[in-house]
Amino acid sequence: MTYYIAKTVTKTYEEALDAVTEALKGEGFGVLTEIDVRETLKKKLDVDFPKYKILGACNPPLALKALTAENQVGVLLPCNVVVQEHKDGRVEVSAMDPAGAMAMVGNTELDAIATDVRGRLERVLAKL
Repeated sequence: MTYYIAKTVTKTYEEALDAVTEALKGEGFGVLTEIDVRETLKKKLDVDFPKYKILGACNPPLALKALTAENQVGVLLPCNVVVQEHKDGRVEVSAMDPAGAMAMVGNTELDAIATDVRGRLERVLAKL
């Protein structure tokens, strides 16, 4: 089982960040956190790393359903979406595969929720 879904886009890194944020909104997600991996690695380790941001995306109604079904599922939330620029200039957007993550839990109540979230994330990637 794969743990992520991804798409290489024909946008700049900055355009991809804006586009994925808007597409997430269209599917009911907000971005709760934004981690600039490149900036953090430079600051903490003085390492040069390609542009790479992790967006913590959350759809509150679906998060509530998941937390109600399994109170410890919060360790797998929010859904991480990554925007990265590869060394060759390609820009890729990827997202965690919630179906894979929720399968680990072993609670069948989460299956339908994970399928819904995966569908939404697939539509986000398709819009890019």
